[in-house]
Amino acid sequence: MPELAEVETWRRLAESAFLGATVQRCRAGKDDIVFDRESAATVSRRCKGRTLVGARRRGKHLWLAWDRAPQTYVHFGTSGWFEVVSSEDPSPRFTKIRWDFDTGQSLCYACIRRIGRIRLLTDPLNEAPFNKLGKDPFIDAPPVAWYQDVLSSSKRPIKSLLLEQKFFAGVGNWLADEVLYQARIAPQRSDCVLTPAEVSRVRSRLHAIVNKAVAVEADERRFPRTWLFHTRWGKSKDARTANGEAITFDTIGGRTTAWVPSRQK
Repeated sequence: MPELAEVETWRRLAESAFLGATVQRCRAGKDDIVFDRESAATVSRRCKGRTLVGARRRGKHLWLAWDRAPQTYVHFGTSGWFEVVSSEDPSPRFTKIRWDFDTGQSLCYACIRRIGRIRLLTDPLNEAPFNKLGKDPFIDAPPVAWYQDVLSSSKRPIKSLLLEQKFFAGVGNWLADEVLYQARIAPQRSDCVLTPAEVSRVRSRLHAIVNKAVAVEADERRFPRTWLFHTRWGKSKDARTANGEAITFDTIGGRTTAWVPSRQK
């Protein structure tokens, strides 16, 4: 599932390829699920002739910022992505909308499972979902004191709290598991009993992991081999980390959680 690093990578792709370019043609296929508010035809019409002045992101959510409203909100769901192609090339399979720019290239948004969304927003930061999101660990990098306040105000398991988007925008399941593994904290721990040193470790590891994932353009092949990420999938009874530690799989807050009891206390 796309998380913060993947969406940041696609944001940079769109901005680097099309900043200052103008949409000559926009094509969107009818899909009442992906286009759940405005029709595909309306979105296409409102994008044509717009010049891209930026691509913006908060958490897992992105919008294409045009030279005039409305802006185009993009959510990738569990299986969406951006792809840049030549204007003469066919669209990738599962493409829902394609912006043809005056540069001779096109930006395509594809979504396999139709859980993603395309919408029009007038003032994104003051509209849902952006106005309901908390701190983005890549953009905001809040201090330890902020983490201490948040992590000491709840009796929920820390894994559940890390997934709460009103606090930690962009943190998803694998990232939360990775943070707790590297911080050596069990996911079932109640946030309110973390020591100051443990809170500091959570903050340090979250920012380090996010920064590394963004730096390698969310390419999992370039993630450090010691990360839990590489061995946390599939819920195998024999799963072990790169260091040979046995991995346990539990359900916490309704999400599959991979953790290492011998390391995480």
